[in-house]
Amino acid sequence: MEQSIICPRFEKAISLLSQRWTVLVIYQLLSGSQRFSTIRSSIGISGKVLSERLKYLEHQEIIKRNVIPETPVIIEYSLTEKGISLEPILKDIENWSQRWVKPESEET
Repeated sequence: MEQSIICPRFEKAISLLSQRWTVLVIYQLLSGSQRFSTIRSSIGISGKVLSERLKYLEHQEIIKRNVIPETPVIIEYSLTEKGISLEPILKDIENWSQRWVKPESEET
């Protein structure tokens, strides 16, 4: 049997998306622009880790940081076109999980 070779781009994409909290941050931003505190409280992530994830995702051009020059300064995060293109994939995972993944309360 011939062994298939994993495409380097696929491998990089899986590596990017498999980092802890990354997909949850992206999923949270599918509903629109949000401030740091909203994202943090919605997914239950520490501020330090969220800050690292947001910087990484911004570097990967998946999210953008929008600074609103008011007093005090308001910073909002939103998905770029690249980030929005992940929506169908994440919705498919959501549908799959509804069908196949049991809630922790049902696991024994």
